Amino acid sequence: MNPLIKPLTRITFIILASITQLSAFTPSKFTAKQIDDIQMQIYLDQKHFGPGVLDGKPGRYTKMAIQAYNLSHGYPAGNESKLRAAAKKEITRIFALATVPSIADKYVNPLTPPDTDREAQSKEKQLSYRSVAEFMAERYHTNEDVLIALNGYSKVKNLKLRSPIHVPNVKPFIIEYMKNGKGYKSDSDLSRRWVVVDTKKNQLRIFDARFEQLSSEEKKKTPAKAMVVEDDYKPWDESKAKLIAAFPITPGRKETTHYGDWKIKNAVEFPTWRYDKSLLKTGVRSKEFLDIPAGPNNPVGVLWMGLTKSGIGIHGTNNPRTIGRAISSGCIRMANWDVVHVPRYARPGSTVIIK
Repeated sequence: MNPLIKPLTRITFIILASITQLSAFTPSKFTAKQIDDIQMQIYLDQKHFGPGVLDGKPGRYTKMAIQAYNLSHGYPAGNESKLRAAAKKEITRIFALATVPSIADKYVNPLTPPDTDREAQSKEKQLSYRSVAEFMAERYHTNEDVLIALNGYSKVKNLKLRSPIHVPNVKPFIIEYMKNGKGYKSDSDLSRRWVVVDTKKNQLRIFDARFEQLSSEEKKKTPAKAMVVEDDYKPWDESKAKLIAAFPITPGRKETTHYGDWKIKNAVEFPTWRYDKSLLKTGVRSKEFLDIPAGPNNPVGVLWMGLTKSGIGIHGTNNPRTIGRAISSGCIRMANWDVVHVPRYARPGSTVIIK
């Protein structure tokens, strides 16, 4: 998917973030094991080893996050004891009482056209959330089913501005901090890092390239600022690099996936999307297309990172439930709450290895 980025007027928002109060709330529909598991998921999420949707049901993507976290800390891959101990120490309150912020009104429109009607979508000013519940679920890295289990069906389906609601106690994804068309520039440190897109594991891993040629003893003795590696150093060896973050992804179909080494070309918040049937089906751009406006329900989500391979990028999604499950048309999809962290770790100029 390749968005056509247009110059847009910046809007200054008055930020009204959710007011979150910690509570000793224990949900009746969660078992003790599920509560322990969601505590661990929250901890992994906060350390940017994405476990997927916070639901207290650790599956394949939570297990991969555990392995990545352990690898980064030098622990045995499948061992959870140290991880759970750290989670219990740091995440002392597993659930919180959050207030639906007034700003949600700017991002929710129940009449947002469905994905089956691209022409109608192209006529909108913004592709908004379709409910306050959807807004709050994404804000707290979960889904509506979990919100219903925590709060009851009626309350979730009738959420209004300033309503209190129990949520996983995670640092929220604050969409109002993002700006239409805001770009990220290359960075002397972040652009040296490299990204592995593992299409077999459905995981994106980010490494600090400055560590890759150093032995364990050298890593201990060398100050971080002095660690430098040649930009063209190959092969990229994960065993010699510092793993700093990992997230679940949905890769493209095998026939449309472009394996190999690429570079991040650009990174843009709130992109518009150039909907081109020919490009999606055949990989060949045509002159017949629609411009789909920015917003959380844009098919490329809230962030686009284009690669040097034309038409291919790393981006968000309008359906986090499908991450790791449904196949994309060729790009790398991530949950919106995960993809916003990628520019904090890697920037234009960083190498992306799709394997």
